[in-house]
Amino acid sequence: MRSAFIRSCAGLIFAAAAALFCNAQQRHTLVYAPGKSITLALPAPLDINIAATGLKRVRFFAKAPDGRIFATGMQDLSDNRRGSVFILDGWNQKTHTFAKVTHYLDHLRNPNNVAFWTDAATGQGWLYLPLTDRLVRYKYNSGDNAPSSPQETLIKFPDYGLNYKYGGWHLTRTVAMAKVGNDTRVFVSIGSSCNYCQEDEVLRASVVSMDPDGKHQKIEAQGLRNAVDLQQVDEIDGGMIFATNMGDDHLGDKLPEDTFFELNIAAKQPPNYGWPTCYFANGKAVLDKTPLPTLRDARAEGNADPKPRSNDSVYGEQKSVAAAGTNLSAGGGQKQSLDPNADLGAAPTALKSCELVPAAYTSFAAHSSPLGFAYFSQENSALRDSFLVALHGASHPQIRSGYRLVEFTLSDRKPHDFITGFLTLENGRAVVHGRPCGILRVDKDSFLLSDDYLGLVYFIHPHG
Repeated sequence: MRSAFIRSCAGLIFAAAAALFCNAQQRHTLVYAPGKSITLALPAPLDINIAATGLKRVRFFAKAPDGRIFATGMQDLSDNRRGSVFILDGWNQKTHTFAKVTHYLDHLRNPNNVAFWTDAATGQGWLYLPLTDRLVRYKYNSGDNAPSSPQETLIKFPDYGLNYKYGGWHLTRTVAMAKVGNDTRVFVSIGSSCNYCQEDEVLRASVVSMDPDGKHQKIEAQGLRNAVDLQQVDEIDGGMIFATNMGDDHLGDKLPEDTFFELNIAAKQPPNYGWPTCYFANGKAVLDKTPLPTLRDARAEGNADPKPRSNDSVYGEQKSVAAAGTNLSAGGGQKQSLDPNADLGAAPTALKSCELVPAAYTSFAAHSSPLGFAYFSQENSALRDSFLVALHGASHPQIRSGYRLVEFTLSDRKPHDFITGFLTLENGRAVVHGRPCGILRVDKDSFLLSDDYLGLVYFIHPHG
């Protein structure tokens, strides 16, 4: 296999575990419906099974306090209100499949993930659910197949964004529970309202935190265009929060790089990670000299892109949206509304220098679209001290970036292919077969992986 991976494996304490993964990849053809299959390549010592099917844009996983696996689904590519939270029930260890899917909640607006927390003082469990326009929570008791209480709204979010058919600027939110000192805090990431613009609303392109009951809200990070996954990793630096992040789309096929950040939640002022005016190239922050559009810009009138890309978007035909028109903040061409979070301050002004932009933990090829990630830390794991990241893939497949799982270690931080085959080149044309999304580690070398293009859940595990 690749020399960098061999070097990282050679440095592992457990030589037997290292040997397990330092081998060539092997192709697996998986049948998910009559006459339909996908062929994926992964390290030879690993096996892969389809654990669940028919889940309609299945996104992220969470393990409930009672050990059951919850997942979210967003139904289709419209700005929908038909998303679901469901429980993957009846795990069969022999067949590596779930026996049934139990719907916990339906008719939701773009549920990207869920998180759980149990109040140590009362013993009451809670399920946290971020939707496009708000963060809600429900009481959760062991064995619940539906919410056991009315929802509580903890915070409201700005909710305007283009339809998912046009890329969705940006309609998902992500929630994570984290220990900060002796306290539990709820963290939520909110994407930008545009591709490249000066925002008008303070929580766009940010991460906000609060107490478990929604009180004491605080902005933790700004300038993150779209941080789709957000997790605390207890084993690194005493429990740091990491986030995947997507760069913008106006600098061509090779720039900017997508990024992975270790967030500095101890800072007195929320760090600015650069967007919109600082992008990443070769792992370094670079000042973007492209003028920021204004509402008076001719592009607000919907003029056509003078050099439109061939219509190869994975989201379908996009006739009615000028590419340049996505470089307008929420409200561009819309009725201006009050910022629901104005008490938290104002949106930051665009940076004029990138000197203070935090370094990226690692970066990925432009338009890779990093989504879910998992960290493997166990001493007897062949993936010890490694991250796996799902690269969802470019919305224009001909760019051919993403559409794979990558792995990088803490020591080298250089992403390398781990699972491929979600996109192939056939007669010079890029063909999309699937799109990896969420990852949940379930054992030292085993994990679940969602594919929101095919509506599948894969189980990846050592042979045997």
